[in-house]
Amino acid sequence: MKQSSKNIQLIYVLAITACLLPFVSPAMALVAGILLAFTGWRHASIHKQTGRVLQAAIVLMGFGMNLTQAIEASKSGLLLTAGSVILTIGFGLLLGKLLRVDSKISWLIASGTAICGGSAIAAIAPVIHAKNHQISFSLVVIFLLNALALLLFPLLGHYFNLSQETFGFWSAIAIHDTSSVVGAGAAYGPQALQIATAVKLTRALWIIPLSIVIALFNKDEKRGKISIPWFIGLFVVAVVLAHALPQWQATFSHLNWLGKRGMVMALFLIGSNISLGEVKKAGSRSFVLGILLWVFIASLSLAVIHNFSAI
Repeated sequence: MKQSSKNIQLIYVLAITACLLPFVSPAMALVAGILLAFTGWRHASIHKQTGRVLQAAIVLMGFGMNLTQAIEASKSGLLLTAGSVILTIGFGLLLGKLLRVDSKISWLIASGTAICGGSAIAAIAPVIHAKNHQISFSLVVIFLLNALALLLFPLLGHYFNLSQETFGFWSAIAIHDTSSVVGAGAAYGPQALQIATAVKLTRALWIIPLSIVIALFNKDEKRGKISIPWFIGLFVVAVVLAHALPQWQATFSHLNWLGKRGMVMALFLIGSNISLGEVKKAGSRSFVLGILLWVFIASLSLAVIHNFSAI
């Protein structure tokens, strides 16, 4: 038994170290963790650190946010971004109730679809005290749809003969993760890439007010107190510092890199602590929720942007 425990510890040390490698993506880390869990190689206690790793990663990623670009993008896309975020979350929660999806999974999928995929889920999860299987299943739904979007959106853009400006706004609103927004924009053209990246930054900033609003309505059931997401405040501090001290840009870049790698580690830890039973609890309805919500916001945002191109 001792030898088995040592083997498990060694595997986890190697896996967590591998998360620092640039070619290990968040999706790869999550899948690797799930495979370890399903094959019986589950660590007894390391999952207890998942919340701390998640929160630290979010804060460190704040050093990579470009506040100036986000403000500039907001001049042209603020109304569109705000409307899409509020509508997506509202419709997602309504669909979740109609489909009888777990309320926390509904919050996570709606937040991931509305704002910035896995990063939003990672930020919201500790605020609503989501369990590992709820986080993991939400991430699986978002990651699969996000990967599909990277391939599908440029094809649809050419099919509908969208201008680069229109495609840039559309991809920034309707694709989940920043990486896929950038990838789709780059595939479509330089102007599409520039617009998509800037608008996506504005959309990502919604993590802050959303986390605070959720915290206000998410009281501790035992103590009746509000669960304040203090790490979101540190995230804001990181964004402001990165903007106010440009001479430290090299240091901030390293911290942002560490945050991104920390996010990969956190996803590995989340995946490594789930079980088939927990996945079954989430049910296929969660997938239906994610797909319907994504199709809804993608279709509606395209119609709005296409008809009111003079944004």
